Amino acid sequence: MLEHGGRLRQAAQQYGMPLAGWLDLSTGINPNGYPVPALSPACWQRLPEEDDGLEAVAAAYYGNARLLPLPGSQAAIRLLPALFPPASVACLTPIYEEHPHAWARAGHQVRRLQAPSPAAALQRALAAATPLILLCTPNNPTADRLPRDVLLDAADRLNRRGGWLIADEAFGDADPGRCLAPFAGSEQAPRLIVLRSLGKFFGLAGARVGFAFGAAEKLAPLREALGPWPISGPARAAARHALADAGWQKNARQELAAASARLAKLLDGLGEISACALFATVKTPAARELHETLARHAILTRVFDKPSLLRVGLPGSEADWQRLRNALKEWKPRC
Repeated sequence: MLEHGGRLRQAAQQYGMPLAGWLDLSTGINPNGYPVPALSPACWQRLPEEDDGLEAVAAAYYGNARLLPLPGSQAAIRLLPALFPPASVACLTPIYEEHPHAWARAGHQVRRLQAPSPAAALQRALAAATPLILLCTPNNPTADRLPRDVLLDAADRLNRRGGWLIADEAFGDADPGRCLAPFAGSEQAPRLIVLRSLGKFFGLAGARVGFAFGAAEKLAPLREALGPWPISGPARAAARHALADAGWQKNARQELAAASARLAKLLDGLGEISACALFATVKTPAARELHETLARHAILTRVFDKPSLLRVGLPGSEADWQRLRNALKEWKPRC
């Protein structure tokens, strides 16, 4: 089992501080997520039905009806590799580690590509005629993001040689104009597969709802692999509400943009900062020491060793912002 953020109970035990006192900035989940209204009792009492309108609402929100609802995008990450014959898979790294782990376990040869920039790594993968290229956009954990036209060009080049581009857009909702989901499986990008999640932008990680977009030749066997009732009735109902609420989405994007800029400014001076709407990443050789400093204040962040990075999520209240600011003061004089 790979390590992930959000392990508050483990942190509380490790550092000897009560669970209730921790501030979790380790996951990149919107701290002010969608307020799900009261749900009909029927969704708890009946088996989930796939004609409940979720697919239509999702198609309108994402701009693409070539979709498959998932019990979280993690389900597709685990199952997709088995739908391809063993091949060389280029992963633009660092990357969400569940991706290369799943492809390697399914018998594929995983090539981790690092370069001075994500664009350079992508060009290396294309030049090597790799049949499958996998990336996160925005990237997790670095927050890097390539322009949409660059990625669509890559998808086109791969398509012309029978290859596939697989893009994880779990953190993409805050800037939909830069997303690839509307093009997945289209005539323009027939061999593009895109994964989306309601866990990050909508803050509904516990609902375990996501979507895969792409051609029927991959979505159909993926649906078969998921089995019956992959998403619970309450989760489907919550997702319908969230995806249909354009007013909340607009306000959330504005609030996240302001919070992201505020976080990047707060972390300025700690190292090289990159940020997307839901987290900021500090590239510094002292990432682990900084992680430990914050943990001693019961603030949980996500640390990576290769390369040395610290990923910091958004505080959810003014009290949380002040708490992070005060904890960083202990560190800054030693920078």
